[in-house]
Amino acid sequence: MKILNASLLALALALPLSACGERPQANDTSGETTLGQKVREATNDARKKMQEGNISITSDGAKVEIAPNGDLLINNTAVALNDSQRAITQQYRKQMISIAEAGIEIGVQGANLGSRAAGEAIKGLLSGNTDQIEQRVNAEAEKIKASANQLCDQLPALMATQQQLAAAVPEFKPYAKMDQGDIDDCRAGNVQLP
Repeated sequence: MKILNASLLALALALPLSACGERPQANDTSGETTLGQKVREATNDARKKMQEGNISITSDGAKVEIAPNGDLLINNTAVALNDSQRAITQQYRKQMISIAEAGIEIGVQGANLGSRAAGEAIKGLLSGNTDQIEQRVNAEAEKIKASANQLCDQLPALMATQQQLAAAVPEFKPYAKMDQGDIDDCRAGNVQLP
C-alpha cells in the first residue's frame, strides 16, 4: 500500500522548487529560506484540508475515505460502525495525518536545503572558498534523513492499527494492504510516488 503518497508528493513538489536558489531573509530567525517559507505557506492549506476533510486511502479502483468524525466511506457509502470500530478508525486517521504532516515538513526542509545549497555554491564560487560547502550541505541533508527515518518509524504503529481496523471492520479488510515491505522500502529510501 502506498500510504505515503500525499506526504511524499508534497516532498516531491517542494524539492524541485528548491533549485531556485532563494537566499534566507536577513531578519529570518526561524532559519527558513524565503522559498521554505513559501512552501510552508502553501502546505498549510494542505494541512488544514487533511484535518478538516476526508482522508483518502489508496486502493485499487474503490474510493475509500475516513471522515474527521471517524466515518468510514467506501465508494461514498458510510459503513456502519460501533463505538469501538469508530475509535480504531479515528486512531488510524490520526496516524495517517501525522505521517502526512511529517512528509510535508520534510518537503519544507528540502526546500530550505536546496535554497541554502544553491546560495552556498554561488557564494563559494564568488569567494573562491568552496572547501566547506559540501560539508555544510551534507550536514543539513543528514538532518533531513533523520526526519525521514522518524517518519518511517511511525509506520509499524500505522500498520498495526490498519490490521486492527481490518479485523474489526470486515468491509475495510480488502483495502488494508500495507505490509512489512512498505516499512522496509521507507527505511531503504525506496518509496515510489504514483
